Amino acid sequence: MPELPEVELVARALDKLVSGRRILAAEILRPRLVPGSSPDEFARLLRGALIERVRRRGKHILIELDSALVLMVHLRMSGRFLLLQTEALLPKFTHAIFYLDNERRLVFSDQRHFAMMKIVPTVQLHEAKELFALAPEPFSDEFTTQYLHTALARSRRTLKETLLDQTKVTGLGNIYAAEAMFVARVNPFTIAADFSRRRVPRLHRAVLDVLTESIAHGSTLNVDPENIDGSYYGGAYENRWRVYDREGEPCVVCGTSVRRIAHAGRSTYFCPKCQRR
Repeated sequence: MPELPEVELVARALDKLVSGRRILAAEILRPRLVPGSSPDEFARLLRGALIERVRRRGKHILIELDSALVLMVHLRMSGRFLLLQTEALLPKFTHAIFYLDNERRLVFSDQRHFAMMKIVPTVQLHEAKELFALAPEPFSDEFTTQYLHTALARSRRTLKETLLDQTKVTGLGNIYAAEAMFVARVNPFTIAADFSRRRVPRLHRAVLDVLTESIAHGSTLNVDPENIDGSYYGGAYENRWRVYDREGEPCVVCGTSVRRIAHAGRSTYFCPKCQRR
């Protein structure tokens, strides 16, 4: 599933490519993409709307319209956008098509069928159930070392599980949680409430550093309008991972073999020497 850096980069790419464009018409080809609405009603609400800007909140893409509505998109496992010319063939798993006023189609495909779209009135956006309980954005003024300490102190789950909880830390997933814990030299299986307060600033800094590093790397890539998400997912940044998906390979710091343990339904990668309890 794309994490904060990937969603941020997709939102930036969409903002550059489609802001200022008007949606002439929309087609929803998979009804379950728009839970709580019918495809016809969904298309009606979008018809004629001007895209003012595209931004991100947590792992959600927010497409703000001049009709006082926001199109909220969660990519989930495999959702992706493509900006195609009229004559271009549609990808196999096309679930939505937005016809723009520049003879382009903004196409949404989703091979795994888990993605979600929702239209929310702008004035009610902060009350949307998908966003209401999210933790502060990592780069916001609210995400302080004191905030992180308080969030950890209230959890009896492991550090890894707590960092993945979007109500505690927004935007982290399996990859960047593993990377941040390695950079901070903390053990993923430590109970969050038992994590030493004096070590919180280092973990806080590590979270920001790994997210900033990934976004900065993605910002240097050339975006392919016909595969916007593919410009970032599984790209060259995976060669920079320190522990994630590197089971059995030597730690970049000490040379000890990186370990992988199945934990809470996910693979957890860590260095047993650098990240001792």
